[in-house]
Amino acid sequence: QSLAPQDCLYTLALKGTDHSVRPRVIGAIARYLHAPADPEAVVARLADPTTRIVSLTITEGGYHVSDVTGAFEVTPDVAADLEPGAVPGTVFGLVAEALDRRRRAGATGFTIVSCDNMQGNGGVARKSFTAFAELMHPELARWMDENVTFPGSMVDRITPVTSDQDRRDLVELFDVEDAWPVVAEPFAQWVLEDRFVAGRPPLD
Repeated sequence: QSLAPQDCLYTLALKGTDHSVRPRVIGAIARYLHAPADPEAVVARLADPTTRIVSLTITEGGYHVSDVTGAFEVTPDVAADLEPGAVPGTVFGLVAEALDRRRRAGATGFTIVSCDNMQGNGGVARKSFTAFAELMHPELARWMDENVTFPGSMVDRITPVTSDQDRRDLVELFDVEDAWPVVAEPFAQWVLEDRFVAGRPPLD
């Protein structure tokens, strides 16, 4: 079976301490959108009132919070997103534009869940996104205080970068071709603060 990213599936290969490997093909992803190719499609999806949770895996450095000052850093790509009429190119621009559309339409916001491995990830996400919103539209930042939540989370599962050997092993061992399988240890733990502004699935 051949799987590519646009197929909206991915393979999770679980590696045990005894070097055994168990594959699971997971079909939880219903649609795949590529923001650099079509940012408007991504903004429209985020702005849709049926979108209630936005999860982030953008790495610790993706939040642009200074290690020294703790302040949000306006890098050149962020500055470009703040230009009037700019087409969003960063996660901040995409999310802020979607939230502003929801605000102007009288809709509620959504929950932003950081799944990145850093202390106080919910607070860091709040700082970054509200700082960007303050620079973009101060009224949006004020609206976000009441309409967007940033629960903290702790995700514990080692998932090293996928290698070409991982892809070859998947084909040789299980006859599954996947452009980007996820290789992980069997152990998993997810602790998530129950702060969802628009409801949540039965995660319990």
